[in-house]
Amino acid sequence: MTAVFVSATGTDVGKTFVTAGLIHRFRGAGRSVDAIKPVVSGFDPAAWQESDPATLLAALGRPIALDEIERISPWRFTAPLSPHMAARREGRSIPFQEVVDFCRGAMAGRRGVLLIEGIGGIMVPLDEHRTVLDLISVLRIPIILVAGTYVGTISHTLTSLEVLVRRNLDVAVVVVSESAGSAASLGDTVATVQRYADSIDVVGVPRIAPGDVDHPAFARIAALI
Repeated sequence: MTAVFVSATGTDVGKTFVTAGLIHRFRGAGRSVDAIKPVVSGFDPAAWQESDPATLLAALGRPIALDEIERISPWRFTAPLSPHMAARREGRSIPFQEVVDFCRGAMAGRRGVLLIEGIGGIMVPLDEHRTVLDLISVLRIPIILVAGTYVGTISHTLTSLEVLVRRNLDVAVVVVSESAGSAASLGDTVATVQRYADSIDVVGVPRIAPGDVDHPAFARIAALI
């Protein structure tokens, strides 16, 4: 099993889009692939068919049903907030060790590729003391870091890389997903991040239709993990 953690520099930069695109790519190449997204906030019980877990299930070719969503995303919260805040609003908490065990259980005894999609950016708190970064540090698996092209993304991306490198974590690739209406071009953003990213590959993904498995960007990302 090849397990990879898909994280990001922040929210709404295209983590699920990238994860789903890679699922399509691996399936199209005949490779076994699975995905989980353990923690989800902003989960609307009235529109769960449009949620991130539903997008992953569709890419996996599995039924879009609540029991399937429970299987890949056990910790779901309604408020579109940092997960520790969203959990507190519901009188709940996120049991960090149980999240770790859930991820390790998904990694055990399987073949192919497992994509573990995080929530928000790498420094998003999961509880009062631990962040997504702490979860990645415990799992010790390669990371796909997803960024956008919005103003400020270069600083956010380089700061995230600095933190990950200081934790001695393996960043397999930085994926720059083109943001809607961005003043900066995708090419310029990729080139600038690459200039400062040392030996880490940086791949740009333009705004393309979901599931476009033929786009060369996804082939390149898949080859790097």
